[in-house]
Amino acid sequence: MALNLHGRDFLKELDFTTAELQFLLDLSYDLKRAKATGTERQRMRGRDVALIFEKTSTRTRCAFEVAAYDQGGHVTYLDPQSSQIGHKESAADTAQVLARMFDGIEFRGKAQATVEELAANSAVPVYNGLTDEWHPTQMLADFLTMTEHSGKRPHELAYCFMGDGRFNMGRSLLVTGAIMGSDVRICAPEALWPDKDVQDLARERAEESGGHITLTADPQEALPGADFVHTDVWVSMGEPDDVWKGRVEELLPYQVNARALELTGNPRARFMHCLPAFHDTRTAVGRKVADLTGITGGLEVTGEVFASTANIAFDQAENRLHTIKAVMVATIGD
Repeated sequence: MALNLHGRDFLKELDFTTAELQFLLDLSYDLKRAKATGTERQRMRGRDVALIFEKTSTRTRCAFEVAAYDQGGHVTYLDPQSSQIGHKESAADTAQVLARMFDGIEFRGKAQATVEELAANSAVPVYNGLTDEWHPTQMLADFLTMTEHSGKRPHELAYCFMGDGRFNMGRSLLVTGAIMGSDVRICAPEALWPDKDVQDLARERAEESGGHITLTADPQEALPGADFVHTDVWVSMGEPDDVWKGRVEELLPYQVNARALELTGNPRARFMHCLPAFHDTRTAVGRKVADLTGITGGLEVTGEVFASTANIAFDQAENRLHTIKAVMVATIGD
């Protein structure tokens, strides 16, 4: 289905219909195939995109940059030290300045309110590269990856998110699956479920799409029949040591390990993670948590699962490129 998304912001999944998200997924697939076959047509020649990064990134930054270059566009990267946003200049004022110089603006940072303020004051499309509340570009990559690996359409997918569901990945996986008609399971202690207003919105969209939503604290209820098992990091640098210890103890029953994959009852079940993942002690976080807790075999996912053929997180990471490219082509391409 050909839809016109030209000039649209991409701030959160709830702003889009099932058909619009499916259009972006189909375009992502077409662009991925074109790049692989050397038949890509540049549709962003002369387009310039500002990349505002309040939070650092590997995948999001590289995906936006390579996607723009592939399509004949250009980017300007602005880290916290390279712009005045939030320091000497408001998001509203920043948006009005950048919109006079660029054709699109990407923001990756903490508050959803900031990217919404940018969009409200920008005459060009604004893209959410991640906030604490939502991660819409990641959702397109996740759904492209799940459909590729399963051969199923989004409404045929069953997947489970294990871990802290209060933040962007748990919230976005819940809502996006509801919009797309999927069978979505959030498995976490009840205190770590997405907020009730997010649950209510997801249920509304699931009623429209025919999707199914489960929130449970019991992995034995959440995992059977799942095609994919998702997780995300449990702790962040900067949090107090006592928070780390408590969070790890609370979430250890929700670790994605060999037993969790066995509980799916699906020999083709695959593991997914938006990355970076703390699956060993070769990172500063991994070493610190090992020192605090004595756990050395991985946090949210074990090293065994991460090193196995069930892990498709790197395919998922590559698909950030193709889906972000689709968003820019659809909104500012010719």
